[in-house]
Amino acid sequence: MKLFTFPPAPNPLRVSYFLKYKGLEIETEIIDLKEKQQFNAEYVAVNPNATVPALLLDDNTLLTDSIAICAYLERKHPEKPLFGQNDEEYAQVIGWCHKLYVEGFSAVAEVLRNGSEFFADRALPGLTPIKQLPALVERGQTRIGLFWNMLDKHLSEREFVAASGFSQADIDAYAICQFASWVKASIPPECENLNRWHQQVAAILD
Repeated sequence: MKLFTFPPAPNPLRVSYFLKYKGLEIETEIIDLKEKQQFNAEYVAVNPNATVPALLLDDNTLLTDSIAICAYLERKHPEKPLFGQNDEEYAQVIGWCHKLYVEGFSAVAEVLRNGSEFFADRALPGLTPIKQLPALVERGQTRIGLFWNMLDKHLSEREFVAASGFSQADIDAYAICQFASWVKASIPPECENLNRWHQQVAAILD
C-alpha cells in the first residue's frame, strides 16, 4: 500500500490529519503540486486523474478521493474511530463530509482556481484545460460567508460537527478552515460557536 500526497493541499490534508489522529504510518510519496508534479507521466500512469491524494492498494486498486481513502483505512484500523460508533453515526459522518465538501471546500476552490494566476487554464483539477471564470470569484466569496454562518449555527448546540464525538467531519471542516486562508478568508469573530469549535479541534490535531 502506498499513498501519493502533498500534505499542504486541502484534500491531502484531510488524509494527513486522519493518519496523525490514528497514529498510522504508511509508505508515502510526495507529489509536489507547486512544481506541478501531478502532471508527470510517471504519476499519470498511476493516477490518470492527475490528482492527490491517491492510495494504491497491494492488489493495485486505486483510491483517489480523500473520503474513500479515510473510510477504507477506518475499516482496516477501527481503533480511535473517526466514522462514528454505529451505523447511524457512520451515515451522519459521511453525510456531513459530503455537505462540507459541497458547501465549504468547493466554495474556497471556486475563489482560488478562478482568481489565481497559478491556476490559469486549470480552473478544475485534472489534465483537461479549463478556462477561469473571474465572475465565480465573487460568488465563491459569498458562498464562503454562507458556509461560516451555516457551520456556526450548526455548532450552537453541538460540541462537534457530527455523531456523538470527534470525527472525520471535524477533520474535514478544520481542513477547510485552513484552506480558506489561501484566499485570505477566515472565520468571522462573530461566529463564536465556530471559533470555539476551531480552538478545540486545533488542540486535538495540532
